[in-house]
Amino acid sequence: MTERGGRVLIGRTAELAELTGALDRAAAGGAAVVLVSGDAGVGKTHLVSALTAAARERDRAVLVGQCAELGESMPYLPLADALWTASRGTGPEAADVRAALESRPVLRRLLPDGEGPPDAASELGQQQLFGAVLGLLGELGARTEDRDRPVLLVLEDLHWADRSTRHLLTFLSRVLSRERVCLVGTYRSDDLHRRHPLRPVVAELLRLPTVTGVEVRPFGPAETAEYLAGLAGGGAAVTAGTVERVHRRSEGNAFYAAELYSAESTGEDLPAGLADLLLSRVERLSEGAQRVVRVAAVAGRRIDDELVRRAAGLDEAAVGEALREVVSHQLLVPAGTGYTFRHALLREAVYADLLPGERTRLHADFARLLGAGPGAPPDGRRGSAAELAHHSLAAHDLPTAFAASVRAGREAERLGAPDEAFEHYDRALELWEAVPDPGGASGTDRMGLALDTVRTSGRAGEQRRAISRLRRLLELADPADAVLGARIRDRLAEYLSDIDEDDESQEMARAAVAMLPPDPPRPERAAALSTYARTLLYNDEHGEMPAVAEEAVELARATGATGAEASLLVTLGVYRETREADPDVVEVFARARDLALDGGRQVVALRAAFHHARAKFDRGDLAGATAAADEAVKWTMDAGLGWSTYGIVLRCLRYLIHYTSGDWAEADRLGAEFGVRVVRTPEAQVSAYALFTEVAQGDPAAEERLRWIEPLWERDAFLNYIAHGLAAEHALWNDDPDAAAEHIERTLRESIYNLEVPVVRIAAIGLWAHAERAARARAAGDEETVRAAAEAGDDLLERARRAATTTSDGWPRVWLGVEGRAWLARAEAERRRLDGVHDVELWRRAADLFTYGDPEGGFVYEVARSRWRLAEALAENGDRDAAAEEWRRAVAAAERLGAAPLLAALRGLGARARLDTGRPASPVSAGPFAALTAREREVLKLVAEGRNNKDIAAALFISPKTASVHVSNILAKLNVSGRTQAAALALREGL
Repeated sequence: MTERGGRVLIGRTAELAELTGALDRAAAGGAAVVLVSGDAGVGKTHLVSALTAAARERDRAVLVGQCAELGESMPYLPLADALWTASRGTGPEAADVRAALESRPVLRRLLPDGEGPPDAASELGQQQLFGAVLGLLGELGARTEDRDRPVLLVLEDLHWADRSTRHLLTFLSRVLSRERVCLVGTYRSDDLHRRHPLRPVVAELLRLPTVTGVEVRPFGPAETAEYLAGLAGGGAAVTAGTVERVHRRSEGNAFYAAELYSAESTGEDLPAGLADLLLSRVERLSEGAQRVVRVAAVAGRRIDDELVRRAAGLDEAAVGEALREVVSHQLLVPAGTGYTFRHALLREAVYADLLPGERTRLHADFARLLGAGPGAPPDGRRGSAAELAHHSLAAHDLPTAFAASVRAGREAERLGAPDEAFEHYDRALELWEAVPDPGGASGTDRMGLALDTVRTSGRAGEQRRAISRLRRLLELADPADAVLGARIRDRLAEYLSDIDEDDESQEMARAAVAMLPPDPPRPERAAALSTYARTLLYNDEHGEMPAVAEEAVELARATGATGAEASLLVTLGVYRETREADPDVVEVFARARDLALDGGRQVVALRAAFHHARAKFDRGDLAGATAAADEAVKWTMDAGLGWSTYGIVLRCLRYLIHYTSGDWAEADRLGAEFGVRVVRTPEAQVSAYALFTEVAQGDPAAEERLRWIEPLWERDAFLNYIAHGLAAEHALWNDDPDAAAEHIERTLRESIYNLEVPVVRIAAIGLWAHAERAARARAAGDEETVRAAAEAGDDLLERARRAATTTSDGWPRVWLGVEGRAWLARAEAERRRLDGVHDVELWRRAADLFTYGDPEGGFVYEVARSRWRLAEALAENGDRDAAAEEWRRAVAAAERLGAAPLLAALRGLGARARLDTGRPASPVSAGPFAALTAREREVLKLVAEGRNNKDIAAALFISPKTASVHVSNILAKLNVSGRTQAAALALREGL
C-alpha cells in the first residue's frame, strides 16, 4: 500500500484495517475510539498518516492535533492545534470547522488568536468546553442534504498530553456514541512508566467496549528489508549485510532503521547510542543551521517561526538560509506558521546535548521574547503566559516565572481548565517567598492566591484537597480579619456539603454568618447566608429558614450579590414547596433563573431552570414542564454545559417528562444518548434514567445497563435510589420477587432518601414484591413467610406515609406533588393485596390519581398498571363487565407504549378471568393434553404448582366448587389416579 505522496506503508495491513474499520463504523453511525501504541519511532505517525490519507480520499473531515512536551502548562494543546489547522487549511472541512467555531466562543478562545474578556469563562469550567467539543464533532459529522462527511479526529503523542487533554480524551471515549466520529490517539508505550499519568487512563479506557487498542510492533527482518528498499528508491540495491546490520541495530524500529541506513550510506561510523545516532545528522549541518536546531529544541516540538528567528541570534538572511538547510535535511518540517521536528526523539537528543549554561541562556532568550518589551508576541496570544512561565523557570528567572504562573493560572481558568490553573497557582505559591514584591507582581496577597488555588482545586473535582487546604488556611488566617475568616468558612461549608459532610457543613456555614455582623451590609455575608440557607433545606430543627432566607435576599439585593440572590430565591422556593404550599413558587424559580442569567451566573441559572421545570412537572403540568425543560436544555447545550451537574439533571428531567406523558418514542430518542458502558458515578446517574423505558418495554438492553451500573450504585445516594428501584421492577417483571425485595431493602439501607418523598415510590415497588412473595407463600402453606412479608409491608407503608406527611427534619409537609400522591395510593392498595385482598376502591383511587386530572393523560404507564390491578380486583369481586372495560383500556395503553411485560401480564389476566373475549382461540395441540380445554390446561398448570382448589379458584376468579369439577375432569381425561400423577405428567411434558 502506498500513501499519497509515494510513501510506502509496510507491514501494517492488519493495523490499518483495524483503523479503517473504525472509520467505517463511525460513518455508519457508531462512534469509534482507537488508541494506537508503540515505541518511539516504530511508525505510529506513519500508520496514522496512511489513515488520514485514506480518510481524505473518502471525503472525510480530518482534524489532526499534536501534543507537545510542555508538561501540564498548556491545556488542550492538541485540540487547539487540530481546530486551528483544520480551520485554516484547504480541506473540504475547513469552512464547516470555521462555522462551528464561530458558534462556540469557548472553543475559539483556545486558538492562538483567541480573544475574550477576562471573566468570560471563569464559571463555566471544563464541562462547558467538553460539551462544546462534543457538539462541534457531532455537528461536523452529522449527515445533511448537502454533506455526508464523518469526522476523523487524531490526537498524536498523548504521552505528552496535559491533564485537561487527558480528561477530554476520557470524556469523549465514554460519551461518543452515535456521533459519526472516529477518534484516534497515539502514544509511546515505552514512555508509560509506572507513574506516568496516561497509564491509568489507557488502562481504564481499554476496558470500554467502544475503545480498541492497536499496537504497532517493530518490523521483522523481511519488513525491514522492504522498508530499506523503499528508502533506497531507484538507487543501488540494499545488500543482505546492510539489512542485517540495520535490522539488528534498529531492532525493527522504523525511524531508527531509516537513520541507521542514512548514516550507513554516507560511510559514517556512528556510536551505538540513540542520541549519538540522532545527533550525527545534526552535526552534518552548518554552524548556523545547528544553532537553529538547538534553539528549536528549547522552543519545543512545535516551533513558532518568528520566535525561533529572533532567538537564534542571526540576521534575517542567515536565519532564513539556516532554516532552509534544516528543512531540506528533514530535521524540521514546515507545519502551519512554524515548524515541527521530524521526530520527537530528535528534539530530545538535541536538547539533552545542550550544555547547562547554553540551555539556561536559550530559555532566558525565549522568556525575554515572550515577555513584555520589543519583539513580544501580541497581547492575549493563547498559551504565551504558560510558555513564559515554563521558560522563565528553566532560566532560573523566578520573579518572571512567578508572575507568568499567576497569569497562566488566570488564562487556564478562562479556558475552563481548572487542573492546569491549579498547577500554575500552586507553583506561584511555592515561589511566593523567593521573589520580591509578590503581591505587586500578582495583584493579590498570599491568602488571595491561596484561595484561587482552592477554588480551582474544587472546580477540578478535588474537593477533599480543597477542604484540606481550607483547613490549613483557617489556621493561618488572621483571627482579626472577620471577612477573610467568613470567606474561608463559607467555601469550606460548600465543599463539605459536596462530600455529604452535612453536619460540619452547616456548622461552618453558621460560623461564617456569625463572623460578619449585619451592619455594615456586605456581599460576603450575603454569600454566607445563601450557603447557610441551603444547609437548612433538609436540616432545620429550629425553623430558622424563613428568617435566614429573607435576610439573605434583602442583603444580596442591597449589596448587588446577584448570584447569592438568585440562589437564595431557588432555596426559598424549594423550602416553601414543602412547608407553605406556595402557589407562586413556579414563578419564583423563573425569576431566579432570569436574574441569574442577567447577571451572567449560568451555574445558578441552571439550578433555577431545573426547579422551574421540575415544579411544573410535580404539579402535573406536563405540557408546561415539557416546554420549560426543552427551553432550558437548549440553552444549556448551546452554552456547552450539557455535562455540568445541572445540565445533566435537566437532560434527565426532560427524558422523565416524556416518559411520564407517554411519549416513549421521544424518551427512547433521548435515552439513546445516555451511555450504557459507564465507569463513573455521574455517567451512571444519567444511564440509570434510560432504565425507565427499557424495563417497562422488556428491553434486553436493561440487563447490560444494570451490569455496568451495579459496581457504582453504592457510591451515590441518588444513583442508588434510581437504579435499585428500577432493578427491582425488572426483577418483578422477570418473576423474581425475592430479588426485587432485596433491591428495595438495599435502597432503604444505603440511600439517604429514606425520609424524603422519593421513598414513597420505592415503598410501593417493595410492597408489590412482598405481595407476590406472600401470595406464593400462602399457596404453599408457608405462614412464616406470609408473616414476614406482612411485617416488611407494614414497615414500607409506614415509611411512605411518613415521607408524604413529614419533612426529613420533622416538620409537617403541607404539599405533595401529584405523582407522590398517586404513588402513596398505589402503596396503600398493594399493602391490601399483600393480605390477599384486592380492594377495588383503593386501586380505582390509584388509577385516578395517576391521571393527574386528565382521564386520557397523566402518567400514562402508571395509569395502565393501576388499571391492570383494578381489573383484577373487579374480576375477583364479580364485576366482569367493569373489569373488562378497565382491562381493555390498560391493554390499549400497553400496546401503544410497547410495554411488553405489562401487556403479557394483562393477557394472562384476560385469559384467567375470561376478559379477553375478542382474542382468537389457541390452536389445539397434540399430545397427552389434546383432550383438555383451555381452562383445564390453566387449572392443570396450577395443580402442577401445588395449588389446592381454593388457591386455584382465587387465581382464576372461579368458585372452589368449579375448580374441584375441573380437577376431576382433568384426572379422568388423563387417566391418572390423583393430583400427584397429573402434576408429574404436566411437568414432564413441560406444560
